[in-house]
Amino acid sequence: MAVDRTSTEAEAKSNPLTSSNHNQFIVWREFLFGAMAGAFGEGVMHPVDTIKTRIQTHAIFSGCKHRSSAVQLVRGVWATDGLAGFYRGIAPGIMGSLTTGATYFGVIECTKKWMDESYPNVGGHWAHFISGALGDTLGSVIYVPCEVMKQRMQVQGSKKYWTSVVAREGSRAKHGTHMYGYYSGMIQAGCSIWKEQGLKGLYAGYWSTLARDVPFAGLMVTFYESFKNVAQYGNHKLFPNSNIHIGSSFEGLLLGGLAGGLSAYLTTPLDVVKTRLQVQGTAIRYNGWLDAFCKVWYAEGVKGMFSGGVPRLMWYVPASALTFMAVEFLREHHKLTSISIDKKDSSLQEIS
Repeated sequence: MAVDRTSTEAEAKSNPLTSSNHNQFIVWREFLFGAMAGAFGEGVMHPVDTIKTRIQTHAIFSGCKHRSSAVQLVRGVWATDGLAGFYRGIAPGIMGSLTTGATYFGVIECTKKWMDESYPNVGGHWAHFISGALGDTLGSVIYVPCEVMKQRMQVQGSKKYWTSVVAREGSRAKHGTHMYGYYSGMIQAGCSIWKEQGLKGLYAGYWSTLARDVPFAGLMVTFYESFKNVAQYGNHKLFPNSNIHIGSSFEGLLLGGLAGGLSAYLTTPLDVVKTRLQVQGTAIRYNGWLDAFCKVWYAEGVKGMFSGGVPRLMWYVPASALTFMAVEFLREHHKLTSISIDKKDSSLQEIS
């Protein structure tokens, strides 16, 4: 292993073109691995995300101030829509996660390499935070419209349920305001939102999404790298003469889950504001991010700001764990494949 790495580094130094191509391949590989891992995590954990969205929007669609528990909402979704109710909006959800995962891991790799070369003094946690925040910001261009479609489809449930909600809202709505129609699929939802509200509707809550995701993404990659350093330090400190090696996939599973869960819970209030803005449609209840924040705080207090915090935690811990595990597995598998190919090539050269 050490011999292979040394020879590769020597070859890269002697041939700058080879080194450049290798770096470009690594970056594009991170985009691909990130997309695959992001879609995998979203697909597995989408039902939990549906319950989280329902909890956060229950106060504006239920018509009552009493807050339903997660168990009650699960029963309600199952009773009115069956298993399909938990997977409403999964198509835009996976599409958004593909984009976010690709840009998150791909841009992290690009930014870290760029900062190491251009700003070597700005390292450590700041480099990780900036890399994660920038990656998520770039992905938001595609992710936010997907998030709007996903969340509106999640709160609608069955057509019968949404018809009753629209009727109830219409009876107490001000003149000239109305709820949006029922969305049967991703394409129909996108076309309908574009027709009714234009680009503004598809990017509803854009700045609140960035206000949530920039600190979340930065914190998650910072926590993940910090946890890895702590785990490595603890391993050397507790087992100095041991050959114990924790697989990178298991490390990604455990530490990625911890990093994602901690970051998710700390940014729950920002997620509540974002969700409220994105599902309100043309029946305007909140005029911007600050107005939504203040109204939720005054009307519902701390509980309102952290509503859906537990399901959000339940979603992000396994979703982040699965995502980081998938990325680390793909990295490790590709590395092992590359090493075996290199060894085969070198043996052939010796024979020749």
